[in-house]
Amino acid sequence: MWEWLRRNREPRRTLRVRSRDEASDATLVDFAELAPDIDTFLGQAAYLQLGFFETLSELISATPGLSDKEALSRAAGSALTKHEQLVALIRDDGDDPTALMLPFREQLDAFRDATHGMRTPETMLSVHLTAGMLDDFYLSLSTSYGEKGREVARILREVDDRQGIADIVTRTIESDPEWASLLSLWGRRLVGDTLLVARAALAPVRLDESDEKRVEPVFTELLAAHERRMADMGLAA
Repeated sequence: MWEWLRRNREPRRTLRVRSRDEASDATLVDFAELAPDIDTFLGQAAYLQLGFFETLSELISATPGLSDKEALSRAAGSALTKHEQLVALIRDDGDDPTALMLPFREQLDAFRDATHGMRTPETMLSVHLTAGMLDDFYLSLSTSYGEKGREVARILREVDDRQGIADIVTRTIESDPEWASLLSLWGRRLVGDTLLVARAALAPVRLDESDEKRVEPVFTELLAAHERRMADMGLAA
């Protein structure tokens, strides 16, 4: 893992993950130089949302409670809507969505497998945390693509309906305190795999020292948001 993950220090640049309410993209100018081409960006983003939908659909079948099924269904529907809207953007440019997504299928399916828990609550936590981190990351990248990026940002800012998943995880912890330590450990494990997916989305195969400094604040804020999501569920990050 990168050296900055082993250190606790303040970011040295203004580069950051933009909030979902911000309209300005001035703080992410430097990051644009590391962004992939638009086809890569859209193909990865679209396939990620499809993967979240597939995992949530599996969870619906594995979950007995009707109210929990409903909560998972809402989250799955939101992921599918995002996927469909991203696919529509690809088609608007006259491109084939399948062709753009296919190069990332193996990598992102491996990511889904690596973050799929042995138990249902672990997988629920995986979706809530990894989707949150990667939505934030792709939102930060979106400012690199002009009007098309603004369309992607609009899609990613739409309601994700994942709070219901967090509520299920919280109730699981409250029903048996042993889940707290297990899920805390699982949540920490997810970080490395998720950040590797984000890092692989950047254009350079290798980052030099100056590029690492540009990226560092973005990933620092992704980690901070991850910690907040964990804390909201009563888990130690």
